[in-house]
Amino acid sequence: MRVVLASKSEARQQVLETAGIRADVIPSGFDESAIQDPVGTSLCARLAEAKGAQVAEQLPDRDVIVLACDTVLEFEGKVHGKPRTERASVALWRRMRGHTAIIHTGHYVMVRRDGDSQAQVQVRSTTVNFADISDDEAIAYAATGEPINAAGAFSINKLGGAFVTSIIGDPYNVVGISLPLVRQMVIDMGVGWHTLWDR
Repeated sequence: MRVVLASKSEARQQVLETAGIRADVIPSGFDESAIQDPVGTSLCARLAEAKGAQVAEQLPDRDVIVLACDTVLEFEGKVHGKPRTERASVALWRRMRGHTAIIHTGHYVMVRRDGDSQAQVQVRSTTVNFADISDDEAIAYAATGEPINAAGAFSINKLGGAFVTSIIGDPYNVVGISLPLVRQMVIDMGVGWHTLWDR
């Protein structure tokens, strides 16, 4: 079956490719500001569903799987997305360093076979413990541009990996897509995960 990733995230695409899944990338272009929700698990679930459903509606394929995800960071009881500016990134890191946060990733999976569709939305949460980094490190990291467009102002699979001392839960979820969860969602909708491997 054709697999479509409704995300422009290179990290998510690489996770799928490493797992043997070759996905066509079709970003939704959905305006994330259209959905406001103070609850992290609810926000990421709603955003993932909106992105995935928008792409799924545009596809003419009778047999296709659409995956969409959205990741947010919950810290000090508040939800944080992408900081967007160096200043915001440094400010967030000055508060997060030496502390613990939770990464929530919403997952939307739609399976369409012979024109009949079914979909699921689920959330996976992972606890992240951060190193007590210095101001110089926070400023230098922000200057690289990496944390600016990353949920929670860090990418564990890049430069930011050195600033994460430990995690509790699925490491893939911190990257932005939980492989074990997506596998189970696909299986629940009648598709064998191994049948999706690119051979």
